Amino acid sequence: MAAQNSVLTHIARPYASALFDLAQSENQLASVETSLSDVSRLIGESADFARFLRSPVITSDDKAKALDALLAKANTNGLVTNFLKLVAKNGRLFALDAIIVGFRELAAQARGEVTADVTSAAPLGADQVKALAETLKGKIGKTVTLNQFVDPSLIGGLQVKVGSQMIDSSLKTKLAAMKIAMKEVG
Repeated sequence: MAAQNSVLTHIARPYASALFDLAQSENQLASVETSLSDVSRLIGESADFARFLRSPVITSDDKAKALDALLAKANTNGLVTNFLKLVAKNGRLFALDAIIVGFRELAAQARGEVTADVTSAAPLGADQVKALAETLKGKIGKTVTLNQFVDPSLIGGLQVKVGSQMIDSSLKTKLAAMKIAMKEVG
């Protein structure tokens, strides 16, 4: 899986960089980022759409036609629409998630922000998100953008990943540590 992610990153980086440079030169960074977030949400919410993008059986032309129909109905930024058509034409839609992640990283870096991945057992409320972002900002010294994920198996608590640093206060991890400690005693 790590090798596959590195290949996706290798493919995605030039696309993300090119879109970022174009969006920045056209003063459309915020609009492009919003449209990409909408596309990312669509991929995340529709397993069929995600499979469609990654399918090697469906030709690039068929994917481009379907994407054209979808984008015609959506209110997508013009740069993003043209960019997605190019990605489809080049047969790289399977790397779209990685391209969007790369673009977000470049945009956050340009704003002086850091991204943190937060996994919780249940969706966090707006107040909780704000408090967590403020706490992380105090510790890191930069504005923190949170990517939220839900994993019910955590039972409770949070897992926060900022760069290579991981903070795990989930009940699942604490219970696993207690189980190990009890085996060592007995």
